[in-house]
Amino acid sequence: MNIIKRIDRIISEQTNYSRKEIKKLISKGLIYVNDQQVKKPECKFEENDIVLKIEGKEIDIKDHIYLILNKPKGFVSTTDDVKENSVLNLVPLKYKKRNLFPAGRLDKDTTGLMIITDDGGFAHNILAPNKHVKKIYEVKIDIPVSSIMKEEFAKGVILNDGVCKSAELNIKEKYRAEVILTEGRYHQIKRMFACFKAKVIELNRIGIGDLYLPKDLKIGDVREVTKNELLKIQEK
Repeated sequence: MNIIKRIDRIISEQTNYSRKEIKKLISKGLIYVNDQQVKKPECKFEENDIVLKIEGKEIDIKDHIYLILNKPKGFVSTTDDVKENSVLNLVPLKYKKRNLFPAGRLDKDTTGLMIITDDGGFAHNILAPNKHVKKIYEVKIDIPVSSIMKEEFAKGVILNDGVCKSAELNIKEKYRAEVILTEGRYHQIKRMFACFKAKVIELNRIGIGDLYLPKDLKIGDVREVTKNELLKIQEK
């Protein structure tokens, strides 16, 4: 951890306390850092293992937040379009003060696993094509999935913006398949199937890296990612 911030700012970012409330707590001697009473709101700290206590309760200070969302249909993955319903509207209030953004996009009608974070370096590492972090999708199309599709996906489907990287297509049922990509072009899976005159009816992302969508995470629900889950995302 490498935090160098005013004590009132970092508490405001990571809790539901307002700056005014924090100032009052400090004046009452109710905020401690590493067992030292905080005297002023502008006090700074940069300890590696900060123990912050507010009113006797220990607060977990985090450099970054990583949230896992089971995205429902009807939500967009952008942060700049106020006219549409952003996935950030699903984030609990206690995280709202952080500068969060989706690490990658899913189409409005696509469901499933999304990571929301304030860590730009992490997002780059899982999205950059040269990192080869796989994305796993469940797909339903309007015509039978064929062995020809499977073969062509493995070779690299040719789109109007170039040849796709080799992708794995596993036939699950007559109209259903699992698709594994290591790149993320605009509407890529829909466009790949369109090359075979197939229309995608349902698209659900179930995995990033070796992390799969938790079975107990309901549609629309959000929770923090565990340390072990973070490692699974970043493993090749």
